[in-house]
Amino acid sequence: MRRTRFDDAPCPIARTTDLIGDWWTPIVLREAFLGRRRFDDFQRALSLSRGVLAQRLGRLVDEGLLDKRLYEERPPRHEYLLTEKGLAFYPVLAAMWRFGSDWLWPDGQQPPVELFDRESGLPVRPLVVDETTGEAIDVRKLRVGARTPNGG
Repeated sequence: MRRTRFDDAPCPIARTTDLIGDWWTPIVLREAFLGRRRFDDFQRALSLSRGVLAQRLGRLVDEGLLDKRLYEERPPRHEYLLTEKGLAFYPVLAAMWRFGSDWLWPDGQQPPVELFDRESGLPVRPLVVDETTGEAIDVRKLRVGARTPNGG
C-alpha cells in the first residue's frame, strides 16, 4: 500500500506529518536529542532492525534534520548529528512529551521519566506559546486564515 504524501500540502501540520512519516522517526529523533550519534547506539537503544533504522536515518539526513559524517574510514562508519533544522524540531517533541505526560497515564499516575533543566536541575513542563505575546496557545482563541500579501 502506498502512503499518501503531504509534502506539497498547503497545511504546515500536513507537511510536518509527511516529514515525520511514521512512529519510528520521532523516536529516532528523540534518541538524537538524548545524545546518540552512531548507528549501533541508535540500534541498541531502540531494538530496531538495521534496515528500518537505516531508512529512518537516511530520510532524516535527506530532509536536513541530521547530518551524516564519517568518523572512521576502515571500515567506513558514520555518525549522525542534529542540524539547525533538526534542533528546531525539538519543540514538536516537547509538545508531544507534555501531551503524553498529561493525558496518556492512568489517573493518579505519572510517567517514570521527567524533563529537567540542566543548570537549575528543576523539572521542566513544556508549553507551546505565541512568540509575539508569550501567552500559551489556546485553540479556542485561534483561527486559520489565508496569509495576506503583507505577511499578516
